[in-house]
Amino acid sequence: MDKIAIVAGARPNFMKVAPVLKVYEKLTGKNMLFVHTGQHYDFSMSETFLEELDLRKPDAFLGAGSGSHAFQTSKVMTEFEKWCTENKPSSIVVAGDVNSTMACAITAAKIGIPSAHIESGLRSFDRSMPEEINRMVTDQLSEILFTTCKNAGDNLKKENVFGRVYFVGNPMIDSLVYISGKLDGKILGSMDLQKGEYCLVTIHRPSNVDDQENLKIIADILTGLSDMIKIVFPVHPRTLKKLKNSAYKEKLLKKDIILTEPLKYSKFIEVEKNAKLVLTDSGGVQEETTYFKVPCLTLRPNTERPITVTEGTNELVPLDFSIIKSKVSDIIAGKWKKGVVPELWDGRAGERIARYLADW
Repeated sequence: MDKIAIVAGARPNFMKVAPVLKVYEKLTGKNMLFVHTGQHYDFSMSETFLEELDLRKPDAFLGAGSGSHAFQTSKVMTEFEKWCTENKPSSIVVAGDVNSTMACAITAAKIGIPSAHIESGLRSFDRSMPEEINRMVTDQLSEILFTTCKNAGDNLKKENVFGRVYFVGNPMIDSLVYISGKLDGKILGSMDLQKGEYCLVTIHRPSNVDDQENLKIIADILTGLSDMIKIVFPVHPRTLKKLKNSAYKEKLLKKDIILTEPLKYSKFIEVEKNAKLVLTDSGGVQEETTYFKVPCLTLRPNTERPITVTEGTNELVPLDFSIIKSKVSDIIAGKWKKGVVPELWDGRAGERIARYLADW
């Protein structure tokens, strides 16, 4: 009997696998084997997120934990190989670009299990980013490649990948549509926020927060922007750790910037959806703001999601206050591109992926 295993390891993965898992099981009447590698969360910490997405509990929790890229990748590979040996899946499905994605694809290939990759073909063309290596390796090893946009398919064609490529749209948007129907509006009131009158900030990339000089520049940018618009900054654990070891956190607090712990998925989406603009270095946030048509400034020199720039509301900006100040002034004045929602970002990508998997 065919047994497909679908794997998630970090928060962004769950948004991508949730619609696929739910639709596949409803469509076929068969259960997928749902594997949680535990790359970012222990099981108790991720339960709330699973509940928000209406995902059942995973069939397996591998407890990979954190560590260096090599340590984490090897831990996932070791634990996933043991699990595959015991449970004998006929094929696996991985999503996104985290270490768990690549680790499970490599492990499956080594023991002769075919794999499918959700969100294939995205490229920043910057190999200094660990995620770029994960994307490239996973795509070369996968038999089925599901893309979110047509330029991703073009990238795969140029790389002469072995697998079959299917343009299916963006399953993360499916989860966004689902969670948007459950928003209750309470978070804005509790944070004293008014729709369209604040800037949401998310910063966590090593290139931005591990470098003390860049962290100082970012702190200066945020304090400068706070004179123009209210700032809401849910602080990623990685960023918080770096801020604690610097003088910049006190500087941010003195400017009355709202620093919070990471928000639950639904609460974050509500704050994001109602923001005047978003300042980020996240990949997923670029896509979410494009769907919501919220102006987005991305603090990176490149992006693996160029469609958010060419069709959406996103723009790449350097760590330069004068440039960012000018962009924010334009946004506040209503002088920003409106953007369009990319093709097949319609909330039905999970259904298309599930149908292909059912025929695989």
